[in-house]
Amino acid sequence: MKVDFYSTTFCEPCMVTRTVLADAARLVPGMTLAEHDVVLHEAEAEARGVRSAPTVIVSDGNGGEVFRAEGIPTLNQVLVALAKAV
Repeated sequence: MKVDFYSTTFCEPCMVTRTVLADAARLVPGMTLAEHDVVLHEAEAEARGVRSAPTVIVSDGNGGEVFRAEGIPTLNQVLVALAKAV
């Protein structure tokens, strides 16, 4: 279960999303989290179809996308997505 988090440094919704994802990581030990700054990694974000920050993408073990949230996801949304990714 991989979670890619596309953010910016001073984005207030990104700060809230960091907290949600930290809570999810505490509850789901197998979760791998990678944060990508959209300014520093613009080409990668564009290639993944990221149009705004924050964007959270949950992928299964084969790299298939099972969930995408543009904006702040709820903890429940992330947990359900992680369950689908198993």
